[in-house]
Amino acid sequence: MEPFNLTDHPHRRLNLLTGEWVLVSPHRTKRPWQGQIEKLPPDIRPSYDPTCYLCPGNIRAGGVVNPAYTQTFVFENDFAALMSVEVAGRVDVDGLLRAEPVQGVCRVLCFSPRHDLALSEMPVSAIRPVIDMWAEQTSELAALPYIGYVQVFENRGAMMGASNPHPHGQIWAAEQTPNEPAKEAAQQATYFAAHGRALLLDYGALEMRAAERIVCANDEWLALVPFWAVWPFETMLLPRGPVATLPDLDDASRDALADILKRLTTRYDNLFEAPFPYSMGWHQRPCDGRDYPGWLLHAHFYPPLLRSATVRKFMVGFEMLGEPQRDIPAEAAAARLRDLSETHYRQQIGR
Repeated sequence: MEPFNLTDHPHRRLNLLTGEWVLVSPHRTKRPWQGQIEKLPPDIRPSYDPTCYLCPGNIRAGGVVNPAYTQTFVFENDFAALMSVEVAGRVDVDGLLRAEPVQGVCRVLCFSPRHDLALSEMPVSAIRPVIDMWAEQTSELAALPYIGYVQVFENRGAMMGASNPHPHGQIWAAEQTPNEPAKEAAQQATYFAAHGRALLLDYGALEMRAAERIVCANDEWLALVPFWAVWPFETMLLPRGPVATLPDLDDASRDALADILKRLTTRYDNLFEAPFPYSMGWHQRPCDGRDYPGWLLHAHFYPPLLRSATVRKFMVGFEMLGEPQRDIPAEAAAARLRDLSETHYRQQIGR
């Protein structure tokens, strides 16, 4: 009988944050690909696009004119998924058909007036105001009496559902804590009850000792490929100290976060020398007034690309009906990202 190892043998890894398993199949990286090939979006965009709904001074789809903003710009989503309208009653038919109303607020945050940029190509000094606005919006929305959770996120690229290429993200504030952070809250609370320490602080310290899944780090933050990652080049950002929400970050932590965001997203673009699509988002402590012991602020990056800028990972079949599966071991993905330059490929000499 062969001795088990993580490099060669199919195995399952436990996601400590959700309590769910992921199947890892390292031997499948050698299989040929005859599936769908994506079309790449244009790699060159103007700094201002008169047809863009998010550029300064332009008319949005809802008819509102954007101000001539010069840094960040926040506005109420013209086609919001949640509304701040109180509705009475709920549906419960024999405990089998259940529905309840939900209130909320959806906002859009433009990172820059420049249409042609992304976090990966913005200077660190321009990323810091984005972080400040994430924190400011979290504080403002969390103070609303009917809000229990604030979700900050970004969808980058048409492949990940972004309807506009202008650099922007969103902030959705909902009455209830959504499924994913709710699962994470339960797991973190269970670990804290058993050990008296924050799960993700212990996990981050373990990863720093192991080093094999670390992509980059500074004095305040870690960027790593989680041991239980599902997406091929999935990463997570972890603070190196106890902090639960974006508004809790001090100036030094915000400056360091701007640095680590720049370094990580530049590596993403450099991986296939193309704008790298992803969905990223912050999981911060819910603001519903309950106790959340052991909660640590963190961000997830979920990129779909698998083998190149035109071959993506699909969640289908066994993954939809059974459990998630990945081919590239987390350690190999981290090594590939770690070895990439921190100078954006478009800025490298001769490019």
